[in-house]
Amino acid sequence: MTDRMRALILDFGGVITRTIHETHTQTEKALGIPAGTLTWRGPFEPDTDPLWVTMQNGEISERDYYAQRTLEISELIGAGWTEMSEFIRAARGAEPAAIIRPEALDAIGVAKSLGHKLAILSNEMDLFYGEDFRAKLSFLDDFDVIVDASYSDILKPDSRAYLDCCEQLGLTPDDCVFVDDQQKNIAGADAVGMRTLHFDVTQPGASYEHALALLNN
Repeated sequence: MTDRMRALILDFGGVITRTIHETHTQTEKALGIPAGTLTWRGPFEPDTDPLWVTMQNGEISERDYYAQRTLEISELIGAGWTEMSEFIRAARGAEPAAIIRPEALDAIGVAKSLGHKLAILSNEMDLFYGEDFRAKLSFLDDFDVIVDASYSDILKPDSRAYLDCCEQLGLTPDDCVFVDDQQKNIAGADAVGMRTLHFDVTQPGASYEHALALLNN
């Protein structure tokens, strides 16, 4: 174990929160639509979700993917939504703590107890979840830095996003462990010299164990 201060830098959606694909039951209940209506399963069952495969192939952006899903559900229930945040607030806003991964809370606690810094580096945190979402999640107070491209439009995998986060933490890239569920974002972090972990949303516990091992190695 190292005595050197490091930072655990986490993506928000998918890494700290459960993906929208994991919470279809909750979404259906919140929106008042029949159970089993939402059948696209993203990384859990790519065969059910050609749009996800298109995004993974780099043909559309992550924002494009979720914009299309928002439009589909809006049309289904006649909501008239134009922004992803409207869907997220309706589907998840009432009980935001219910979508937080317990494995994330455990890892955040361990990293903090060991004296390491904590950061979130997100492309769409407030864009998707809304500014008031943060106030409902007390564990966010444990983070030293939150960098959200909802305001800067400097999106991962742009190297400036990672370097800005490091600068705000007061650490060099090689002192930071970056965790994200999108491979293109991992490649961007690799390019600036961060330690990285491609988070497997199907195995969150194992992913966080690996991240903490990298942090303390």
